[in-house]
Formats: sequence, C-alpha cells, structure tokens
Amino acid sequence: MDRDIYLLSPTPKEGVLSLPMIEFSQIAQDINFSICDTLMFTSKQAVLTINNIDKRWKNIPSIAIGRATKTQIEQLGGEVIYQPKHFYGEELAKDIEIFFANRKILYIRPKTISFDSKAYLMKKNILLNEKIIYETNCIKYNIDSKPPKSSIIIFTSPSTIKCFLENFEWSDSYIAIVIGNATKVHLPPNSKYLVADEPLISSCIKKAYKNLKISDNL
Repeated sequence: MDRDIYLLSPTPKEGVLSLPMIEFSQIAQDINFSICDTLMFTSKQAVLTINNIDKRWKNIPSIAIGRATKTQIEQLGGEVIYQPKHFYGEELAKDIEIFFANRKILYIRPKTISFDSKAYLMKKNILLNEKIIYETNCIKYNIDSKPPKSSIIIFTSPSTIKCFLENFEWSDSYIAIVIGNATKVHLPPNSKYLVADEPLISSCIKKAYKNLKISDNL
C-alpha cells in the first residue's frame, strides 16, 4: 500500500511532504532581564524570537528543554547550564524544584502552553516568572489539501494537532507520529499513533519510515 508521509512542522524536511499547520508571530518588544538570573526555554522558536527582541539574553545562563532547543541556544551564542531528562509537564517542574529552587528563573514562552509550570511550582513555593514573547497561529487550508487516506502524519506539537483538526476531519486510516507524550494526548480518541524515540523531528521521520517499511512487508 502506498502511504504518503506528511510533516506538519513549519520547517520543511527532505524526504517527507510539507504541510505546515502553524506560523509564529512576535508579540513582545522588550524584556526586563533584571528580575532573573536564569532563563528557561522550552522551544527553538522561543530562542529565535528572543534573539530578535534583545540579544542581551546571551549573557544569562539558560535551562534548555529538549535537544533542538539546546542546540539553538548554543548556535546563537547562549550558555546552557542544564538540560532536564524530562521534557514536559509535571516531571519538568519537579526537576526545577530539585535543582533550581534558589534561582530567579524567567520562562520565555509562547502565549499558549500545554502545562502550567508556574502554577505547579507555586504549590512548592517556587516563583517562576514568565514572559510571553510569541504566539502560534493556525494556517488555513481548503479541503483539497487534506492528506489522503492511510497517510502517515507527523505532529510536532499539540498546536499542530489542534490546527490540523480545525482544517480537516480525522480519518481512522491515518497513522500519527508524535514527537512526545505531551503531544499524543491531544490526538483524537482511538487514533493509531507511534511516539518518536527522541523529541526531535528527525526521530519522528525515522519512526515514520520504519512504520512504512513494516507496513510494506505485511
């Protein structure tokens, strides 16, 4: 059976069909760095956006959530002092509680997040300041752009799932490849899915091709 592989990330990659679901827009013009001694980033886009706003962020050590985020920080000249083993949600907040309870952290974040780290940490008497610097918006498509039945669809964030479902009706024949556990919970009920071995787009693509090879051999 022929299956197309669609990548819903804004960044196209070789070997898969690009169907970007989200676009980013900057919503902050300045940042008060005097309130922090540590920055926290949970996405590559947050790093790119802060670099457009104020390049002094590079003078402040950073917590990087995810390998792609760490790589982006270092490529732009920032310093990563910690990369947690856990990438999202409550387990990430626990890491901060253990290792950074005495630091003044400024979380550089998008408008919408999948887990409220600030609220969780407040329960532990840890104050996490936040600065919203960008927002994610859905790209609109007509029905002609809908992936055909039996497609393999790579979702790189909860937002890509949300925007896909705003554009298209889900097909039970689809197979979803998700970048992590925080993303998979946003899939439609009873979806067929696989989680990437690492929270990287390259790992998602590798998982998709592995599934394609298995399907071809059935």
